[in-house]
Amino acid sequence: MRKDAAWWEAQYGNRAAVPEHPQIFARWARDSGRARKALRAWLDVPYGDHPLEKLDLFPARGESRALLAFIHGGYWRSLDKADFAFLAPALVERGVTVAIVNYALCPAVAIEDIVRQQLQACAWLWRNGRHFGAPSGSLYLAGHSAGGQLVAMMMAAVWPLFKPDLPRKVVSGGLAVSGLYDLEDLVNVPSLNADLRLDPAAARKVSPIHYDPATDAPLYLAVGGKELPPFIEQNRAFARHWKKVLAADIPCPEDNHFTILDRLTEPSSALFTGAMKMMGLA
Repeated sequence: MRKDAAWWEAQYGNRAAVPEHPQIFARWARDSGRARKALRAWLDVPYGDHPLEKLDLFPARGESRALLAFIHGGYWRSLDKADFAFLAPALVERGVTVAIVNYALCPAVAIEDIVRQQLQACAWLWRNGRHFGAPSGSLYLAGHSAGGQLVAMMMAAVWPLFKPDLPRKVVSGGLAVSGLYDLEDLVNVPSLNADLRLDPAAARKVSPIHYDPATDAPLYLAVGGKELPPFIEQNRAFARHWKKVLAADIPCPEDNHFTILDRLTEPSSALFTGAMKMMGLA
């Protein structure tokens, strides 16, 4: 079968594959607005100099037992931390301080620049989380879609090479949900690569499948059973490649690329339970 542009678009077109995604996004925005009003929060805290190098912090209710940073998706070119505050309430109730991290978007920057921004955000949180009530020197990550790729890149980072004062284990565990771990296919997707501006070499450089984990920090993976085939296949391949640190590949058989994120708001779900286990809280 000839793989033309239309074929590649269908393989990676998550929004086209989920026609109800506008309603899902609207619900996320509504619930996020409610969360920002209801919860204690430090909003737009800068972790760097760029106008988008900011994060929102939601302190745990009562004693903070863990610090979890969430990295949003949007194919590195859309969405904002403000769209994801809806994830905080259930975690805050369980004693987790939640940081939702922003970053600059393509095409204004390249994916490699976004990776550097996440390195800076993680370093900032590792150093400063205690000032917001979080346990000192411990940071966990969760990310969805493009955020899953960024979580994996953080777990492959050799932190003392980034900043000499950092330990090798800045990230104590990572949950990558519906991530892409080999970005080379995206060179063939015209609607995406118009913004991502990847060539094969640049795509390989930001593909976690070509790296090994830098520490023994546990990796948790998840992908929806109703997602597009490349997401399911890449999740499977990355689980094999990082099997020495893989703690769990969490089944979400009834979910598509967007509904899977709702499971992180449901304490009874396998995904929420997995996040709590990652942080040693279940």
